[in-house]
Amino acid sequence: MSDLPPPGLYRTTLAHPLAPREIPASALVYVGTSPEGDFVVRPHHNENNRWFWHAPTTPLDDAEWARTLMVLPIEGFYTLPEAIELEGGGRWLANALVQLGYDGEGHGILFIAERRANREENALFFSDRGLRIADALLKRLRWAAILPISDSPDGHTRH
Repeated sequence: MSDLPPPGLYRTTLAHPLAPREIPASALVYVGTSPEGDFVVRPHHNENNRWFWHAPTTPLDDAEWARTLMVLPIEGFYTLPEAIELEGGGRWLANALVQLGYDGEGHGILFIAERRANREENALFFSDRGLRIADALLKRLRWAAILPISDSPDGHTRH
């Protein structure tokens, strides 16, 4: 059995001992596995409030350093466990649908779901500007199961 963490998102608390420039402290990372072994990698680019990853990766074979990683919830859709009062007025209501993303330092960012009344589509939209949240709230978000679908070339929706 491996002493290394399972695949997923993490925040580093210490720089990687062999690659401190590539994997500094307070960085968002993905831990993964491949035929060559376990690895850790920094995000490459962000689209629609979601990170994408690719090489180069850094081997993850230091169990002691790996134990310093802070596990993070997966990116995706959640509901708020309580209302959030916004600076300058306004609030996001309890149970509101939000999209969870992260900044490059691994801090949670919420994007509130919006329904645009002047549109014909029955769709929700998420801004590219979000609200950075404390770790305490990050841990209390409730997963919202949203079915991913794609449109086919013939215009029909596929589940």
